Amino acid sequence: MLEDHQAAADLSPARVPAPRPADGPWPAEYPDGYAVVDVETTGLGRADRIVSAAVYRLTARGEVEDHWYTLVDPQRDPGPSWLHGITADMLAGAPLFADVAGEFAERLAGRVLVAHNAVFDWNMIAREYARAGRTPPVEQRLCTILLSKALALPLGNHKLETLAAYYGVEQRRAHHALDDARVLAEAFRPSLHHAAGRGLPLPLHVCRPLTAWTDQGGRTPAGSGRSWRTGRRGGPRRTCPWPNPGRYEAGGRLVQGMRVAFSGDTSIERELLEDRAFEAGLHVASAVSRLTSLLVTNDPDATTSKVVNARAYGTPILDEAAFTHLLRDVDPAPGG
Repeated sequence: MLEDHQAAADLSPARVPAPRPADGPWPAEYPDGYAVVDVETTGLGRADRIVSAAVYRLTARGEVEDHWYTLVDPQRDPGPSWLHGITADMLAGAPLFADVAGEFAERLAGRVLVAHNAVFDWNMIAREYARAGRTPPVEQRLCTILLSKALALPLGNHKLETLAAYYGVEQRRAHHALDDARVLAEAFRPSLHHAAGRGLPLPLHVCRPLTAWTDQGGRTPAGSGRSWRTGRRGGPRRTCPWPNPGRYEAGGRLVQGMRVAFSGDTSIERELLEDRAFEAGLHVASAVSRLTSLLVTNDPDATTSKVVNARAYGTPILDEAAFTHLLRDVDPAPGG
């Protein structure tokens, strides 16, 4: 493992208001421990790789036990360095994921994986383990976005920085895996106590690992000029090659070619979320029309033009967490 000693020193747990202890006995059905995880990646697609990972191990009541951080050589261009700050030079000599898979697994073993938008982090981790021919020792995950919704926290949006501000947690280096994991660990503890005090069931979901992986296209060398984006920062967005199959149906699956629009704040950077939708085969629309298949918004009661038009046209509306969950497995275009 390549330790970031300076980061570990600078990003140690900060003072945060102590959560109000849960009244009454601690729920017996709650997990025995948690692994709060954050990964930074080369992008958001299925073929993208992890460039750094951090884990904060917590007790059953959310107390920090220890933390761990490593850079990871993705064997390709590091992607959005402007976002996560990791350059090809910084990755020189960093271990491959296969080299740290065992130590990473030790940090996850026997614990519930906790992440902000946990579907994304889990998918990236599961793919890396599948590439390495291993299975991550994780059976359940917990998404702090879903927990915040279950607690009905009065948040303006579902970004990590907003959750952190609500609990008085200081962000020092946004999009640095170690700091994001620290921030989330400190925000998760009071949320956990809040849920325990109300006797709420935690939003736990089963983690299903991949059993095999086949990379398409092989290694992309650092500095090769690969553009990780297809959106505004990388030039005009490519046209979706599939025809629109129609509207999304509640309870159904996304289909390549569907037209999706976004409105309001999102926990994932908007451009990154749009890129992820595009890479899954969806058409990202800048406005809502009668042809729009789906509107994604965390505030369905807003009076933005997109929300107003969606209601006028009867366009289906989903929140970000539900949408990113559906992005895990998009149906191919009919006849594609």
